[in-house]
Amino acid sequence: MHADNRLLIAALGGVNEIGKNMYFIQYDQDIVVIDCGSKFPDENLPGIDLIVPDVTYLLENQDKVRALIVTHGHEDHIGGIPYLLKQINIPVYGTKLTIELIKIKLREHNLLRDAELHLIDADSTVQAGTIQASFFTTVHSIPDCLGIFFQTPEGNVVHTGDFKFDMSPVSGPFPDLHRMAEIGKQGVKVLLSESTNAERPGFTPSERLVGGHILDAFARAKQQVFISTFASNVNRVQQVIDAAVETGRKLVLLGRSMINVVSVAKELGFLHMPEDLLIEAGETERFPAEEIAILCTGSQGEPMAALSRLANSLHPRIEILPGDTVIIAAGAIPGNERNLSQVIDNLYVLGANVIYGSGSTTGMHVSGHGSQEELKLMMTLMKPEYLIPIHGEFRMLYQHRQLAESVGIPMENVFIVHNGDTIQIEEGRASLGPKVPAGNSLVDGLVTGDVGNIVLRDRKKLSSDGMLIIVMTLSKNEKQMLATPEVISRGFVYVKDSEELMRQIHDTIMSTVNELTEIEMSQWGLIKQMLKDDVGRFIYGQTKRRPMILPIIIEV
Repeated sequence: MHADNRLLIAALGGVNEIGKNMYFIQYDQDIVVIDCGSKFPDENLPGIDLIVPDVTYLLENQDKVRALIVTHGHEDHIGGIPYLLKQINIPVYGTKLTIELIKIKLREHNLLRDAELHLIDADSTVQAGTIQASFFTTVHSIPDCLGIFFQTPEGNVVHTGDFKFDMSPVSGPFPDLHRMAEIGKQGVKVLLSESTNAERPGFTPSERLVGGHILDAFARAKQQVFISTFASNVNRVQQVIDAAVETGRKLVLLGRSMINVVSVAKELGFLHMPEDLLIEAGETERFPAEEIAILCTGSQGEPMAALSRLANSLHPRIEILPGDTVIIAAGAIPGNERNLSQVIDNLYVLGANVIYGSGSTTGMHVSGHGSQEELKLMMTLMKPEYLIPIHGEFRMLYQHRQLAESVGIPMENVFIVHNGDTIQIEEGRASLGPKVPAGNSLVDGLVTGDVGNIVLRDRKKLSSDGMLIIVMTLSKNEKQMLATPEVISRGFVYVKDSEELMRQIHDTIMSTVNELTEIEMSQWGLIKQMLKDDVGRFIYGQTKRRPMILPIIIEV
């Protein structure tokens, strides 16, 4: 693809889905990548741990990739970085907190030594060949977030990152409206703006509201308080610390990500707490129950996280007792509702007093993403000629386009794209460009990308109908069967209860083998195929099930 003098903007992940955000802009011989996130699989992908973007295009053009700029430290923006850097080592730019969170990941993958990490802040500029990037402060549910302002020969491009206009943030900088307006004055050709809450009217409430509700619940609780939230929501964690201090409780941290993030945020000065506040899980016995607060991971009901283990009474050192208060200070991410409601049920069974749900009901959670009025405000400040709604499922991108129309951006200047679509700007005009490869790269254990459709198809088949193994022993010289075939069932039927069916399967195998002539007996592939067909047909006729059939032939 000759980029020559046009500007290309593309999504490699993050549109028509929630998660794995990754975008790039390219002018001539320079490519700058924005974010590289991951997302969690649903039940259609058995055994898959993580989904990351397909980076084929970047690998094919790796001599042009100048930088990866990361807007903030959430998983759906940094989770894919180790898998990208394994294949192509590019300089990574991020703020203090973002870089520290990326370091934790790179350390786990043994990539930290070779990685080239650069610190930026709202006043930095990054020169990537013909593209210059500068930044502006935004507020989101993790500190240290930036939007990006790109200056290119074909005009200016703004990527908002994730944002809300929280005018009374718990700590840290305010959204920099002046700088945003200044950028708008310089002229914005294309705005890429997030769409997560494009369906929600009004403004997203301030994070500060949550603090009051947390303090209230801590004060009312008669025994231990458990509170679960996203580890990365450092301002929420600060409000939990403040409530614990205010109500005279010691604080226990449970869950690896919580411990990691708190230590990093404390070191960087994003969290403030008295020295003697934190205690270890084993020390809770030394204090009365009303002097204990436990901050843990697992607000999405993840089976291995601290909250799930507590709800199932599986934690070695801490248990939830009747009368304890459990607060879930997070909204369910789409797709996690079932896991979360299971955990909430289990907490009620233990006799806990459970406070959950976002919005005005409990006030324990507010979103980190701007609602409709804030999206309109961003467009009004930036005054873009073209808008590309990003970061959301199709209906959210669609709503964002409606909002754009209401603030005077013509319908035909809003591009709703799919992963792999490019928008090209040539001589000031934007149009759909050529497609680039994009899709999901699946991570299973430590390996990326070797789990293809065939492996997944086999996993689905095994999970729905089980398997049947047929073991046959043949003599090398006479090509005769030496013993009766053995049939092993796993996940298909319980053999002891299905003796009659197993006998019939056995007979089917014998009659298939007896039909084979001596010539065919030497062609193993043929024997296996015939066994699969005949036994499969018989089983389907009897049970309407299609287990995976694996014939194994041993030659003696």
